[in-house]
Amino acid sequence: MAQNHAADGSDSSAAELTNLVQQMLTQMQQRFQNMSDTIINRIDEMGTRIDDLEKSISDLVTEAQTESDGAAIGGAQGAGRAQAK
Repeated sequence: MAQNHAADGSDSSAAELTNLVQQMLTQMQQRFQNMSDTIINRIDEMGTRIDDLEKSISDLVTEAQTESDGAAIGGAQGAGRAQAK
């Protein structure tokens, strides 16, 4: 009977240890999931920022080309007027 009582105690300890390990693994899994979600959200935000930056650069290039074309046309017209006088 003493052996059965000792076996019951070790079974109980093993069950407690198993339960503790399962709880720790669950906590670790939740932490990794939270970190993963945070990283994915930050990557999505960076993608949006990059898209916005690309659009701004494209708009600036278009604006600069328009101004450059307008200055070239205006400069050519001004030179033609100076020659006519």
